[in-house]
Amino acid sequence: MPKIFIIAEIGINHNGSLIKAKKLIKAAKEAGADAVKFQKRNPDQSVPDDMKNIPKNTPWGKMSYLDYKKRIELPDKDYIEIDRFCHALSISWFASTWDEPSFEFINSFDSPFHKIPSAMLINIPLIKRIAEAKKKTFISTGMSKMEDIRRVVHIFRSKKTDFVLMHTTSSYPTNVYEINLKMISRLAKEFNVPVGYSGHEKGFIATIGAAALGAVAIERHLCLTKDSWGSDISSSLTPEEFKEMVKAIRYIEKAKGTDKKRIFPFEIPALIKLRGIKDAKNSI
Repeated sequence: MPKIFIIAEIGINHNGSLIKAKKLIKAAKEAGADAVKFQKRNPDQSVPDDMKNIPKNTPWGKMSYLDYKKRIELPDKDYIEIDRFCHALSISWFASTWDEPSFEFINSFDSPFHKIPSAMLINIPLIKRIAEAKKKTFISTGMSKMEDIRRVVHIFRSKKTDFVLMHTTSSYPTNVYEINLKMISRLAKEFNVPVGYSGHEKGFIATIGAAALGAVAIERHLCLTKDSWGSDISSSLTPEEFKEMVKAIRYIEKAKGTDKKRIFPFEIPALIKLRGIKDAKNSI
């Protein structure tokens, strides 16, 4: 069985700092992540008009929501260094893209994956363009109805582009009663596709449950410390927590086994002692 693909979602937890972004990449690598993911957007296009002028209190002072979103974006030139740094550390990187110019920019790198964020699941022109790129795509399904997901699945299948549906709930942090892990098997059965889990809950107990329930990919936000500033910090894991999560996921992978019931060799002593079977080896 292939290993569960573990993604460290750096997202916007770098707060526009390349130095912090590189620290997060290194922390992800050391914690055992297979890839890191960023968010790339053009705020002028992706921020709704009715939100652009809303006042926002930030560590850099009070500013409009639009200016805040611009402040926490990494400039394009920083991604050149991110690409170099990730190659040097032998860790994959990619980004969720929130508009077509951002997608075209990210697609210019040789990153092996793309990501569609839940917010953009109904942006059909963007989705078609991503599907046309022919790179394996992780598709988040928060805030969506089954018909929304079905439309995107149809687009990717029509383009013959590999994809993974990511079950998620778009609340930060997610209440335990809204995690809804049964959707992993429901999506897999409904669309006959591999399904992963993008978690926003506090801690990682539910994430381990997702691994046990068949998630092929796991995505969790990563922060340097819990006292960092940002809208995703409440649902993020520290490097130490992320490392423990990876360890638990790898344990679950080994523990899942198969659906074939058999007597294991290490059960033979108990078989002899507790059942009194002398020729225990023939019982295996």
